[in-house]
Parts: sequence; structure tokens; C-alpha cells
Amino acid sequence: MRAAPAHSRGAGPAHAPKLVIYGRDGILNAYREDHVKSPQEWIPIPGALEALARLNHAGWHAVVATNQAGIGRGLIDMATLNAVHAHMNRLAAEAGGRIDAVFFCPHAPEEDCDCRKPLPGMMRDIGRRWNVDLAHVPMVCDTLRDLQAAQAAGCPPHLVLSGRAAHMNEAVLQHCLAAVPSTTLHESLQAFAEHLLRGSAQADSMSGKLL
Repeated sequence: MRAAPAHSRGAGPAHAPKLVIYGRDGILNAYREDHVKSPQEWIPIPGALEALARLNHAGWHAVVATNQAGIGRGLIDMATLNAVHAHMNRLAAEAGGRIDAVFFCPHAPEEDCDCRKPLPGMMRDIGRRWNVDLAHVPMVCDTLRDLQAAQAAGCPPHLVLSGRAAHMNEAVLQHCLAAVPSTTLHESLQAFAEHLLRGSAQADSMSGKLL
């Protein structure tokens, strides 16, 4: 498993940062069956980077965890992947947000690694890197594979109906929800951000009360 350098590692163990793990393709950018092979092919989903920025402004750090089998298949090299992610970071900054780090699996499915989702290796590495309890780190998903990875890592799984998930029929959607019953469903990344912010506001409203 490989990780791009982080812009910020967050606070130390005594003050664990608020963290969200995002998938990449189909959540932040439009999914391509033939892989994103250049910066120009990384096209943000409308409103996605603005939703990420909104959470940034509320104190949530953003980390991307993405399978990039195109590397293992020889469709893209590391220099190009780095250029894609530099482009992604620029667009996030233009939207007022920040992606703290990108963790990715470079292996093809047949390489039998321990970091390719639905295995939890990337998420566990993120948890160790930031010294956070993954039970408090929501993971944004758009496939059953990602939901299973979140479940295996102990992250609260959230399914956004954008990208690939926008094309799920009702039977497939219900299969995903039955397979990972702790899933919270959202129409979009904007709706996920609103859900998280609403939950934070409720928690804050209780923090000063004598129970």
C-alpha cells in the first residue's frame, strides 16, 4: 500500500483529529471504466469538492483511500498518478477545501495484496498514521466493495448515490444495504456533509449540559 505525503497529520493522540475517509472515483470525481489516465480525465462530480470543503471548514480532515489497479495493469504510471492527484488537490483548493493525504492500492486484483478494497489494509494504515479509532471515522463509499472495506476496518459506512451508485437498481441497492446493514444512505456527498454537520451540532449542543 502506498500513501501520498499529507499536507497535515492533524493533532497528536491526546487530541485525535476529526477524519473522513473518502473513496475517489465515483465519489469525488466521475467514474471511468477505462480508469482515469491523465489529469484531464479527473472530472469532479458537481458539488462534491464543495461538500468536502464545507466539512474541512468545520474541522474535518479529508483522506482519500482508492484502489488504483491501473498501475498494476500498466495503464498508468506513478508519475501520472501523482499528476492526477496534484490536479485533484488544486481543484479541491479552488473549491475552498483540502485533501490531507491520498492512500492508494497500486495492485491488480490478481496480485493478492492486503490493501485492495474490500480488504481493510488502507483504512487500518490511515488509523495508525493519524492515531485515531476507526470506529469514529466515517467512510464514504459508492460500491458494495467499499462498504465491505469500511465494515472490515470498523469505520461507519456511508453510501452516496453518486457516480457508480447512481446507476444501482433497487434490487442491487437493497443487496448492498443487506450485506452491510450498518450503512447510512445519502443522495449525494452534499447530503452526507449535511448529515455529519448536523450530528456534530447536536453533540456540541449537549457538551455543556449537566446530565
